Amino acid sequence: MYGRDVDGRCEPVPGREYVDLVGGPLDGELLDVTGWSVQARTEGVLLVTDGGLFGPGGRALYSPREAAPAGPFLWDGDTP
Repeated sequence: MYGRDVDGRCEPVPGREYVDLVGGPLDGELLDVTGWSVQARTEGVLLVTDGGLFGPGGRALYSPREAAPAGPFLWDGDTP
């Protein structure tokens, strides 16, 4: 799960909403989108990651497909 605790034992919490991240450096991770507005979900998100093209501190852009704002979020590329 994106943003997991240092020990890696972060589990999905019942009652919260998650989307799958597909492709790129965070492939297979879950992103907690609980409380996100419809607009925020359609815009996508830049997530900090050490495993992307720009190394530590770089960001990966993930966005939903237009037809599926509920997810999954697909990788659109990396940025510094």
